[in-house]
Amino acid sequence: MSDTIHLTVTTPSQILVDSGDVAAVRAEDESGSFGILPGHADLLTALVPSVVRWRTSDGAAHFCAVRGGVFTVSSGRNVAVACREAVLGDTLEDLEGKVRAVRAQQIEADRKARVEQVRLHALAVRQLLRYLRPNPATAAPIKEDGAA
Repeated sequence: MSDTIHLTVTTPSQILVDSGDVAAVRAEDESGSFGILPGHADLLTALVPSVVRWRTSDGAAHFCAVRGGVFTVSSGRNVAVACREAVLGDTLEDLEGKVRAVRAQQIEADRKARVEQVRLHALAVRQLLRYLRPNPATAAPIKEDGAA
């Protein structure tokens, strides 16, 4: 039995962590926080949005915020985390700042998408009204704004 764990953390677009020098891993599922050491029994669980923490064999701590995901342990030493979104940080403070920045970007992107959706909806309603008027010949053409 090896005294290290091989940890991988992946999203659909990238491999964030691929380390074979991990001494211990901590994560959280619906039942609470749990720890994994080398030789752990096989495990499959769904993670809640939380911070996955691990220590390398030299004692260095590492952190990764995940927005849910699947956590597996196989062969007593292979730990894999598959999630849709994850953010790495060297310290908890660093991780908090990165998560706040990512969240702010997501909120701004969502806001822009809602504005564009409302703009296109209003344009469609104006087009419908234009064609439903009794005398379409007198209706002024609708000009789309230059906003993209």
